[in-house]
Amino acid sequence: MNKSSSPTKRLVAVCGKGGTGKTALTAMMTRVLLDSSNSGKLLLIDADPAMGLPIALGIKVKRTMGQVREEIIKTARGSDKEKKTKLASMLDYMVLEALYETDSFSLLAMGRTETLGCFCPVNNLLRDAIETLSSNFDTIVIDGEAGVEQINRQVMRRVDTLIIVSDATSRGIQTAALLKKMAQDDQVIQCEKAGLVFNRVQGNEELLKQAAQEIGLDVFGYIPQDENIAYHDLVGKSILELPATSPGLAAVRHIVTAYILK
Repeated sequence: MNKSSSPTKRLVAVCGKGGTGKTALTAMMTRVLLDSSNSGKLLLIDADPAMGLPIALGIKVKRTMGQVREEIIKTARGSDKEKKTKLASMLDYMVLEALYETDSFSLLAMGRTETLGCFCPVNNLLRDAIETLSSNFDTIVIDGEAGVEQINRQVMRRVDTLIIVSDATSRGIQTAALLKKMAQDDQVIQCEKAGLVFNRVQGNEELLKQAAQEIGLDVFGYIPQDENIAYHDLVGKSILELPATSPGLAAVRHIVTAYILK
């Protein structure tokens, strides 16, 4: 694969209302980035506890950051000082163990956390370790939950581009408005630019564009209803294997070219 020798560093996060197709969009973005000649080394971070991204990509992770977190908490509660010190020194190695690597990209799954309660020092340690790991990559794409605070708390303090995904519903647009407020007004996470992507669109682009203007968001693109994507989801086939002529993939290619690789 021909990659540029010195690509630009870029950090992208995808969020939106549940069920709007964030993970499918992230998987299609992965396909486009892998086809690109200047995306460089690619890291995917699945920050959604549902862990749909590995499934969408047709891979199976063996270890998650949630498991690493549980191990740290368990050791901190019941071990002597020497073991705790050793655990701290092994943190970077533990994060690397959770990194799933292919010839084309790497993936880090956050996974679920079983232990309830506030463990801010542990979360901060892991976030710092993830940020250190991320410095070795050129393009990082985060598949997040509906909110943006979880990205800030567990993964990254800042992103370059925040992509908010909505379906063609008032609920999706209202959620997008809330996420825009959290990111840009409340500054829950630092981001250089934010935009809206409408998914599973079947016409009404002008109405959707008007709705986006009313909440103060640029529209990065419209992804049409695509039976290829629906079929791959149904049979559990990797989104990376979508046919090149897929209408949804063509729309995502435009979004990536215009707003990420630009």
